[in-house]
Amino acid sequence: MKMIKNKIIRNVLAAGALWAIFENFILLTVRRENMGGNIHIVHLSDFHKRRFGRNNFRLIKAVKREKPDIIFLTGDLVSRDETDFTIAMRTIDKLCRIAPTVMIYGNHEMSLPDKKANEFREMLSHTDVILLQNDYMTLNKGRRSIRVYGLCEKYSTYKKDGGYRDLDRITSGDLEELLGKCPSGEVILLAHNPLFAKAYAEWGADNTLSGHIHGGAVRLFGKGILSPERKFLPKYSKGKYTIGKMNLLVSAGLGKRRLFDPAEIVVYDM
Repeated sequence: MKMIKNKIIRNVLAAGALWAIFENFILLTVRRENMGGNIHIVHLSDFHKRRFGRNNFRLIKAVKREKPDIIFLTGDLVSRDETDFTIAMRTIDKLCRIAPTVMIYGNHEMSLPDKKANEFREMLSHTDVILLQNDYMTLNKGRRSIRVYGLCEKYSTYKKDGGYRDLDRITSGDLEELLGKCPSGEVILLAHNPLFAKAYAEWGADNTLSGHIHGGAVRLFGKGILSPERKFLPKYSKGKYTIGKMNLLVSAGLGKRRLFDPAEIVVYDM
């Protein structure tokens, strides 16, 4: 009986290891949210160092298949310790050839060393990507005109004095200082960190697209387990949430180690 039990345990562990390898090195999923609109959006987030084939050809192929009207990148295209941005540049360039591509910085772009931060910005300047840093662009489709804002908040909301204690928070007042008053009409906000969703809703965004949480790294029973701030059971980790009149749309992203939490492209009809 003991031998049978040990064999079962070994088989379970082996299956788990094989799944982890498949999930972290091969699997790429597409999640869809039909919100009843006529704008077809692809949302990508948190690439970090994950690659999907040479020059991300599998990712590019999957995005191209969707024929999006616009592509939104909600931060962490690279990791702070990366030294070569060649793949990032090629990926951005190919995405821009599919559809207009709009991006914001995540906490990793914010914390690049000065020399690398300058190199990264120079790299972006050689592509057609639209980088929003506390400003906006206008998205027009038919009779609809939507302002798309990109938030670049204080880094101290992510890390402070080298750690995760007593982090600063974001309020609707902070958003008004950074972005101005929320205008009338439709507004999409790109904000890397979803944990300040209440402030985004109070500011007046109709839809906010975020990433950062990596789906909680490990997902059990539909819940993300851990946030990058080392907090358990983050409130918003993956999916569509409603806060007041605002939809919070959180991508589990593409990179970082994960379990039962596959890398995802998110597609919205908004």
